[in-house]
Amino acid sequence: MVPKSWAGFCERLMLNAASGAGYRFEETSSRSLVDWRIGFAATAIIGVLMPFVLPQYSLTVLIEALIFGLLAMSLDLLVGYCRLYSFGHAAAYGLGAYSAALILTQLQLPLPAGIALAVLVTVVAAVPIAWICTRSTGVSFAMLTLAFAQLGYAMLFRFRDITGGSDGIVGIPRPAGPFGMSWFQGKTGYYYLVLGCLLGAYLLCRAIVRSPFGAVLAGIRENEAKTIALGYNTRAYKTATVVLAYGFGGLAGALYAAFAGFASPELFFWLVSGRVLIMVVVGGAGTLIGPILGGVFFVFLEHELSQVTDLWPLIFGSIFMAFVLFAPEGIWRLLTIRFKAVPDVPTADPSKKKSDAAA
Repeated sequence: MVPKSWAGFCERLMLNAASGAGYRFEETSSRSLVDWRIGFAATAIIGVLMPFVLPQYSLTVLIEALIFGLLAMSLDLLVGYCRLYSFGHAAAYGLGAYSAALILTQLQLPLPAGIALAVLVTVVAAVPIAWICTRSTGVSFAMLTLAFAQLGYAMLFRFRDITGGSDGIVGIPRPAGPFGMSWFQGKTGYYYLVLGCLLGAYLLCRAIVRSPFGAVLAGIRENEAKTIALGYNTRAYKTATVVLAYGFGGLAGALYAAFAGFASPELFFWLVSGRVLIMVVVGGAGTLIGPILGGVFFVFLEHELSQVTDLWPLIFGSIFMAFVLFAPEGIWRLLTIRFKAVPDVPTADPSKKKSDAAA
């Protein structure tokens, strides 16, 4: 017998997919007292004002934090919305970084065009990776993603003439943009480029997860077998989600390469994958905004602790364990729990309720 809750979800899934209305993950369970549009506008305004109030060093750290927030949000599409745990998301980051490095150093394209082309290269490379990885689920999927990331790491040393081997690619320029625009070459201008990419990526991801496509992802996350029974090709949806996650991750890698001025093999290493997965868990999986906060939180925490003690990895790990044990829903849930309205759920027939209580 199908539980009533799942039957209702399946009915909403089919109706939303057919009508194009989309399935709203957050608003079906509770209504937020604060309109997200106001919060988004306030966040954008604060972000625009940051270069005027932060010193140059803090602005440098903030740029790195926003890039890692974008990378964590891309992984959240897999972990939070499709329940696909990737241990090799560094592959997307590294592909984007090395693609941007080669494009900007060899082709001398304008910076925005070079970054866009790097994202396209990452998406194309992600298609066969996604097709292979989605043949498995669970731990097998996680290990396949890790294998591809480590394969990319090894190939960097194999093709030393192109990738620079262990030295990587250094001296990555920031060519002037279209029409000779050189605004992005400075730190403040580049910060606004990163901020714009992050906000745009968030809006796009939010639209994706609230669309009929996102409704099917919700079904896969809750019960893939029953979603298949509804007639959906779940592997195709998972493949598309992996490609999307790689695209946004490649954008983060391309932004980092142009920001740091170099691309090294460490960008493919499994430690990067573990680090960004921690950011997703601590920030709050399945929220999009949570992983961004997790990325910003851990980047600033790492920079501050590393200046105080050499034992910062121990403190870093202890904080992660504390979140897993005492706040598993992440930073975003902790910040918004007070602003969640009590859902208006219609009660059953009073007479029936009383009879049930008497029974």
